[in-house]
Amino acid sequence: MFTNYKDAVEWIHSRLKFGIKPGLKRMEWMMERLGNPEKKIPIIHIAGTNGKGSTVSYLQNIFTEAGYKVGTFTSPYIEVFNERISVDGEPISDDEMVALVNEIKPLSEQLAETELNSPTEFEVITAMAFYYFGVVNQPDIIILETGLGGKFDSTNIVEPILSIITNVGFDHMAILGDTIEEIAGEKAGIIKENAPVITGVGNKKALDVIQRTVEEKNVPLFALDNDIKITESSLKENQELFSLSTPFRNYEDLLLTMRGEHQLKNASLAVTAINYLQEENKFPITEKQLRTGLEKTSWKGRFETMSKDPLIIIDGAHNIEGVESLVDVVNRHYGDRKIHILFSALADKDFKPMIERLTAIATSMAFTTFDFPRAASAVDLYDACPIEDKRYYESWEEALEKFIQCNDDVYIVTGSLYFISGVRRYLMK
Repeated sequence: MFTNYKDAVEWIHSRLKFGIKPGLKRMEWMMERLGNPEKKIPIIHIAGTNGKGSTVSYLQNIFTEAGYKVGTFTSPYIEVFNERISVDGEPISDDEMVALVNEIKPLSEQLAETELNSPTEFEVITAMAFYYFGVVNQPDIIILETGLGGKFDSTNIVEPILSIITNVGFDHMAILGDTIEEIAGEKAGIIKENAPVITGVGNKKALDVIQRTVEEKNVPLFALDNDIKITESSLKENQELFSLSTPFRNYEDLLLTMRGEHQLKNASLAVTAINYLQEENKFPITEKQLRTGLEKTSWKGRFETMSKDPLIIIDGAHNIEGVESLVDVVNRHYGDRKIHILFSALADKDFKPMIERLTAIATSMAFTTFDFPRAASAVDLYDACPIEDKRYYESWEEALEKFIQCNDDVYIVTGSLYFISGVRRYLMK
């Protein structure tokens, strides 16, 4: 039995040594012994290469605005570990985290004695979330984000009322596959009978895979640019303004605080999901509540302004699609300014194309590393950069102090979410 938070979280992290073990048998074993808490609450299940977190946040804010109690399960965390299991946007308490670990640890030890072996870190956290939402503190709805892929992700034991696949890009290829079709097949693994699918997938080959899966499962598909259309978009006082047509409703002048064309897409998927549930008379929500929920939405570490003078923005662009979105937002909002970029990434990411794409907007680039087992070295990142105005720092704290000047330029800190998480905590202080 754990009595303090630090020991409880250390035990969770000790499961990292079991790596990533695709498959659902261990989750099913644990859930059965807990009385299948994951079946007690309606769930929206979200997969995708990028945009999952923002889409979760739009949905959570709209439901909360309408007076519903909303459970969310997301990863990774930005500020505190507890963020992963939240209610109405608030992380669970340290005491609740300790109680959950004490509930799941004996089960984990029993499971280790079977032929299925020990559960992984992510399986343990997922089991804790299901137990919390199903038994300890039941919400009206759960918005559930996959950790990796979909088909064999530990969240995929659920029977959702709705599935969302935000997009499909090249990430985690060592696990999910080398081709866009293979990766799409993994994401499409969350598609279940009786749960319509909403998607922002634009790649035709990936969309074909999703199309075939929905036909097999005999469920409706609502796809961006086909059934869901962004009809107009513009900037209004540094915010995004857009009009939207879903299969159910039309909206003029929806306003977003979160910036970038990719955010219009994420918001459109969330609005379509809400519309579908309204049609089914499952969750009555007014248009005013929907609009207010969208406008109130922010997501830590996603093109987030940390300081206005000097202008410092952090963004967890940790794969090529994320970098493309970042470049688009910078061009959209700061196309006339000098841009300086501080970047760090994981060594197992294909960071060279990410750096090359960032040089399209960068006046200068700096590279650093951070305290994480898989972090790339500052020198390796520096060597991958083709522009002349570049430098590297072994310490990211030193990089922030020396790299950022008090002037009218824009300073963007980007790369791995694990890196951004540390930077954000440091800048908040």
